[in-house]
Amino acid sequence: MLPVEEVLPSLLEALEARGAAVLAAPPGAGKSTIAPLRCLSAPWMAGRRILMLEPRRLAARAVAARLASNLGEPVGATVGYRVRMESRVSAATRLEVVTEGVFSRMILDDPGLDGVDLVIFDEFHERSLDADLGLALAHDCRRVLRPDLRLLVMSATLDVAAVSGLLDGAPAISSEGRAWPVKTRYLGRDPGAPIEDQAVRAVRRALAETPGGVLVFLPGQAEIRRTAERLAAASLPANVDVAPLFGALDPVAQDRAIAPAPEGRRKVVLATDIAETSLTLEGIACVVDAGLVRSPRFDPASGLTRLVTLRASRAAADQRRGRAGRTGPGTCYRLWDEAETRSLPAFATPEILNADLSGLALDLARWGVKDAAGLAFLDPPPTGALAEARSLLTRLEALDGQGVLTAHGEALSRLPLPPRLAHMVLAAAARGQAERAARIAVLASEPGLGGREVDLRLRLEALERDRGQRARDARALAGRWAAQAAREAGRAQGEPLDDGLLMALAWPERVARARGPAGHFQLAGGRGVWLEETDPLARDSWLAVGELGGGGRADRILMAAPVQPADLARLFAASIVREARVEPGPSGRLRAVRIERIGRLVLRETLDEAPSADLIRAALLDQVRADGVAGLPWGEAGRALRARADFLRGLGEADAPDLGDAALLEDLDAWLGPALAGLRSLSDLSPARLEGALAAHLGHAAQRRLDALAPARWTAPTGNSFAIDYAAPGGPRVEVRVQEVFGLSTHPAVAQGRAPLTLALTSPAHRPIQTTRDLPGFWRGSWREVRAEMRGRYPRHVWPEDPASATPTARAKPRGT
Repeated sequence: MLPVEEVLPSLLEALEARGAAVLAAPPGAGKSTIAPLRCLSAPWMAGRRILMLEPRRLAARAVAARLASNLGEPVGATVGYRVRMESRVSAATRLEVVTEGVFSRMILDDPGLDGVDLVIFDEFHERSLDADLGLALAHDCRRVLRPDLRLLVMSATLDVAAVSGLLDGAPAISSEGRAWPVKTRYLGRDPGAPIEDQAVRAVRRALAETPGGVLVFLPGQAEIRRTAERLAAASLPANVDVAPLFGALDPVAQDRAIAPAPEGRRKVVLATDIAETSLTLEGIACVVDAGLVRSPRFDPASGLTRLVTLRASRAAADQRRGRAGRTGPGTCYRLWDEAETRSLPAFATPEILNADLSGLALDLARWGVKDAAGLAFLDPPPTGALAEARSLLTRLEALDGQGVLTAHGEALSRLPLPPRLAHMVLAAAARGQAERAARIAVLASEPGLGGREVDLRLRLEALERDRGQRARDARALAGRWAAQAAREAGRAQGEPLDDGLLMALAWPERVARARGPAGHFQLAGGRGVWLEETDPLARDSWLAVGELGGGGRADRILMAAPVQPADLARLFAASIVREARVEPGPSGRLRAVRIERIGRLVLRETLDEAPSADLIRAALLDQVRADGVAGLPWGEAGRALRARADFLRGLGEADAPDLGDAALLEDLDAWLGPALAGLRSLSDLSPARLEGALAAHLGHAAQRRLDALAPARWTAPTGNSFAIDYAAPGGPRVEVRVQEVFGLSTHPAVAQGRAPLTLALTSPAHRPIQTTRDLPGFWRGSWREVRAEMRGRYPRHVWPEDPASATPTARAKPRGT
């Protein structure tokens, strides 16, 4: 008897009485293969159906096969399955095993889940986005439409209390399980060696030290492929078979990896985390764990979902270790040091916290929910990521300005594709190209299908030639998508599009233009991308990119097709940005260029022979903003005007105008704009025009006030006027010959006497004599010594003993006097 059977009476009672339950049971306890069948035969089922969710297609097929085998029936009778590219169900099917994504489509198409009595969420601890959404929708269905709908959440490692609380206090039931002892051996990690080399050494050791099959956990397909190549060259024992196992593998190859090894042979299964829980692999007595997992992470800045290699969680490491003790005592080799285990995260981060939420946002809109807080999510979707997802749906015209699903959005949501790909297929269907677009969509969503060529056209050809089961299923799936899209689109009309344009419909921000060395491109979104310079597509000027990888400073182009800028301009006519740009011509004078761009990429550029005056003026003003007001061709008068205003502000004059750099920049359009009329270059702006613009900006009243308090010139007793330098150190300064201030008994000042002028007194030859801010004191003091020196040096000039009462003069004595 399997351990779960001990708790089945309590489980069935809870489902009958409360309608919901949470079952925690370790791998091998029988929760996936025994509990569903007992529920199926419960009296309260009354002939209705069970939907059982699995996180992966491989697990769904395998679990359905085991359940059907337990009944002694073929798959497709009482027990069937439905996955993305395949289904085996019949009218007799009452227990249908489906992937979590398929269930989301089912409940959106039929919110009442007609004929379904129980929904089982198996391996819920994996916390995929589809599982979280599916449980939220099923709980809402139970709360609003179907109070009789039963829900069962099952997991090997789970926060039981949190899930129970989410389901309104549903009973939590635990099965202790039964596992054989597993020895754990830590082999350490060599940071300088590829993980594949470390895995091969561990496999060779495991084959020498342990019996039975070996299950090796690696992060992804690439590592599995390289490890398989190294094992093939490693002279393993003749009775050892190596079998890869990952989600994108052909179903026949997957079944071969899962099946027991033939009598007398041993199997080494190289798997991703797909083999952690749901699958039963016969004959495995040893696990080699690299301790790594590849997880998708959505980057809102680039709009890309990247696969990131991370350390596996402690829960995942325990699950992997437990695979060695399912059928007998086992051994687990861990490729890290024992101390590192304590630093591993307890659980993996739920996908909803790091995923592209555009599909979730579309499904919520179809469900009629504007606020995700209205649904029961174990971890609510991040507000910012959900807002970005809704913004994308608005750009795809799936949501209107109020966030309500449009008719196009309704059609998108009915296609079992991510919103971008659904938009592409529907738009292509309207042009009679549904089948071609659907095949592009299947290549974009099924890793490895169609080979690894970068050129989309070559991948499509490879998909057509491929006679493998996976390729046949993919073509059939694309055909179903195309037929549905054609029904949604109605009568086809419009010109057909080439492959690159079809792909650009899904990812317009990934249109790319060549730049720099061969193979280097810039996306419309601004990011740099690249492909090998030897790739034929490296010679194209424009590409539509459908798949990127890598990260860092530049992503690698993994799938693309050429496009022509003129075709892009026609296809995206409504969203093309059209603007006029002003730039310096060969002579330095400004010229206007008309630009058409998609994102940051210029599609077309033409010279505007007659640009508007407003455009040129705006460009010149932008140039001033960039270079600063100080860079303008100020003349002496303009600089003096600004210095006078600045002087008054320094005195605290409340009404003094602000002609500083910051103030002039802030009001640049108003004061300088009119002065730029008819100009093509700032070098054409004369100092006189600049001064006139500044004076006009001040206005008549302010100019009069400025002239009264800070006059531009000072008039000496001779009647001659002299410029006042308001920018001089120490305050306003006037340079004047000493004879011209004879007769002046009070010191001159400005600002209504608040600021004395600094008088720089000079000789008749304009050589400095004295600088003073106290002229009467100068007359009474050092004038005697100055007079004696000046009389000897300039005898033809008048040098009175009392200059304060003498007559001012600008001339020498007449001859003969």
